[in-house]
Parts: sequence; C-alpha cells; structure tokens
Amino acid sequence: MPAHVSQTHVVILGAGVIGLTVAHVLTEGDGSHLFKVTIVARDMPEDLSSQAFASPWAGANWSPLQADDRLNRWEKHTFDKFWSMISTGLVRRLPFRIYFGAEDAETKASWWKDIVRDFHVLPSDHPLPPNTRSGVQFDTYSVNPEVYLPWLKSELESRGVSFVRRRVISLDEVCEFAGEGGAVINATSLGARSLLGVEDTKVYPIRGQVVLVHAPNVNECVTVFLEEMPDTTKPSEATYLIPRASTPGMVLVGGTFQPNNWDTSLSIPTARGILARAKEAVPALAEPTTRIHGHNVGLRPAREGGPRVEAQFFNVPSEDSLVPRLSESPAGTKTTLVVHAYGFGPAGYQQSWGAAEEAVRLLRENLSGQCGTLITTSQATDV
Repeated sequence: MPAHVSQTHVVILGAGVIGLTVAHVLTEGDGSHLFKVTIVARDMPEDLSSQAFASPWAGANWSPLQADDRLNRWEKHTFDKFWSMISTGLVRRLPFRIYFGAEDAETKASWWKDIVRDFHVLPSDHPLPPNTRSGVQFDTYSVNPEVYLPWLKSELESRGVSFVRRRVISLDEVCEFAGEGGAVINATSLGARSLLGVEDTKVYPIRGQVVLVHAPNVNECVTVFLEEMPDTTKPSEATYLIPRASTPGMVLVGGTFQPNNWDTSLSIPTARGILARAKEAVPALAEPTTRIHGHNVGLRPAREGGPRVEAQFFNVPSEDSLVPRLSESPAGTKTTLVVHAYGFGPAGYQQSWGAAEEAVRLLRENLSGQCGTLITTSQATDV
C-alpha cells in the first residue's frame, strides 16, 4: 500500500460467521486498501466447542425459512456465492428433498424456487414419508463450520486482519479501540442484548438440538414440514438431515426450534425423538452402518422483526452513568460510525454473504459522507 494512503480502522465486534464474512468482503476488491481491520471477540473461530456463540453448531446449508424482499436478496447472493465455491472443496453440492403435509408443494415453494438449482415437484407416485402429501426436490449446498470458520480466519489473516481476544461490555469500549476516525461493525449476535450502548431487547435465542451421526448411506438433505415453515417465535419440532461437507459420512440430524430457551444442556428424550422422526423420513438412517457421533446444542441468535443491518453515529463517551469510563478524564465527545449486523436467527450462514455486502455498503456510504446525512439502511435493490 502506498505510504501516503490513510486507512480507516474498522473494528468488527464478533468472530462468528457474520463478522468474519463482513471482514472478508471489506478486505477484498477495490478500496480494500483503505481499511485496517481488527476483529475483536471473546470467542474465536477455533473455539469450536464453545456454546457461547452459534456459528460452530449451525446446520450451515440453505433451507427455506423466511420470506421478504430483503432476506431473499441476501439469500440469492449468498446461495450464488457458496455455489461458486463448490470447486474449492469447502462447499458440498447436495440434492435436497422437502416433504409437505399439504398437497400444494409448488405453492409452498413459490417464493424460493428461483434461488436454488434444478427445482422440480416430485411426481404424484413418488414414495412419501408418513403424514406427508407432496414434495419437491432441488440442489442445494452444505458447509462444515468446523472447516469453514477456521478457513475464513486463515484467509483474513493472510490479508492482514488482526484478531484480538477480548471481552467487551460496552459500545464505548469498542469505539475507543477503533480510535479517532475509526468505525465499528457490531456483529455480536445474542450479545447485542447485553452490550451497553445497544441493549437490544428484541434479541432472543432459539434453542436448537441436533444429533451428529455417521451414516454413509445418507447423501441428501431432507426436511419434513408437516404444517407450515417453522415459526421462530413459537416452540416446534423439526425433522431435517444435512450431510456435512468435508467429512464423509457425517450427517447432522435435527431438530428443535425453542424460542427464548437459554438452556444449552443436552436432553436425551429430545435426542430420541429427533432420531425416531428422522428414521421415519429417511429409512437409510436406520441401517446398521449408522452410528452416533455426538450431540450438539446451540442458541440461534434471533431478533423480533428480523435481522438488524443498519448504521448509526454513536457518541463517546456515553451519557449512561452505568457504562464504565475508559479514562478518568475523557478528552471531549467524539462520534463513531457503527454499523449493526446481527439477529439472523437460524439463517446466519445462508444470509451471510448478502448481509455482509449490505453492511459494508453502509459502512462505505457513511464514511464517504460522514459530515452529511446518516444513511441508516441501504436502498440498493441488489448486491
């Protein structure tokens, strides 16, 4: 980089899939040399057994979950991005069958069938799992968080991104770390609920429990929707199987959607129910070659009203008397640009690249006109 080029210090708070992907987008392509990027987090990508963040435990595939124009835009961009990475070995192409309790399979898929590849409705004489009446098939992708997260970190380190393990309790603290003229990306997921200066009470967990099995004869994703798509605001059981990328024979079998449940302990009765439902849907899971590999419990970081990807100018120091002071004599008040990117619930991976592009666009737009009107949300129609 030329010596005369001034860099903006961007601190990304959070090292889950969203924070890492934002850093990847920010450090790639035209203008990337204008930023010095630091990722600050309590939990790092190598902390794959930590239940304090959701990314290591995710299904990490594409599956139909929510529908609106903004989310669909992110998901289309993310799907295309992961699809382009299949040749790297990090991403696995998989057939996916979804079975419905209703007969109108094509109607159920109307909002997402153009996102995926090779979509078609199953013929009426196709064998169906118990209590289902129709189905669709298409091609999707799957990634393995245990491989993908460390790969992202390695890529970022090769680009000069610094990683700092640090517990942060206030937005003041991270803005101070960014320094004069710096900016912050808040990718704290569930931490946004307790981060002083944010304290977003719309953030809530959705408890998910899955079983990891070695099942070499299960080579496609399967999901059963006996009623509607999962309502992430109401407790429900789900039946789905996701073969892992990069680990031959490994299949994630789920699961549960339990909003506002913070319990990360394993429930054996729940695990038995998950396996029983899955074996009904996919008989190959009951073959003698299948064996239990492990159990995962994680908290999906959801938010009432959907993900928050927007910008604000934050004044430091905060006027809140409960925020710890960073120094005894603060040198006046400064304003720091903060771009929030959290609250993706069960869709963090499948919205990651699209949401990251939008977050970076907001960062660039507001930094280029920081003395003018704040651009809180992106008005772009594509990414």
